[in-house]
Amino acid sequence: MEKVRKELLQGTLDLLILKSLSTASLHGWDIAKRIALVSKDRLSLKQGSLYPALHRLEGRGWIEAEWGVSDAGRSAKFYKLTPMGLTQLTTETEHWQSFAAAMASVLRMEELL
Repeated sequence: MEKVRKELLQGTLDLLILKSLSTASLHGWDIAKRIALVSKDRLSLKQGSLYPALHRLEGRGWIEAEWGVSDAGRSAKFYKLTPMGLTQLTTETEHWQSFAAAMASVLRMEELL
């Protein structure tokens, strides 16, 4: 499978992280693994992008973190969605769905003319 272009991934990073945290508290490595798994390895997050984004989202109050122990027995920071983060997830999901619908219309241009 072809990987998604880096520019598209950067524009959706917040949405990817918020959605990943919508079902469970996760540490950074598990967020990246979940996104790769669900996208069938078409999306991959590098640590150099993921951790600054987590800190940014935490600063905005969309996620919060607490220390815990990972499945590997190591100390890890676990992130979870806040109520503000859930609201932002809804907003960003709506924006993405609107954008995707607009792109689909453009890609069907010949059918519409």
